[in-house]
Amino acid sequence: MRKRQVVVRREDPQRNVRSVKYGECQKNHAANVGGYAVDGCREFMASGEEGTSDSLACAACGCHRNFHKKEVQTEGSVSESSS
Repeated sequence: MRKRQVVVRREDPQRNVRSVKYGECQKNHAANVGGYAVDGCREFMASGEEGTSDSLACAACGCHRNFHKKEVQTEGSVSESSS
């Protein structure tokens, strides 16, 4: 039997998310050869309209939105996380 770890996050009711912005691309293009190289894409730009599958691909570098640094702006501050 495999054990699973469950992480429960509690949301702070006073912390409201205002906007989410995706910054520079962090995709490692040299991972298959054991190296580290990023393409230098500085900001995520959606390839298509909101709600379509093309809106998840970057027009500049062609990779998925998840490879870009996620910057969440709340009422009080800006929190950066890579998702």
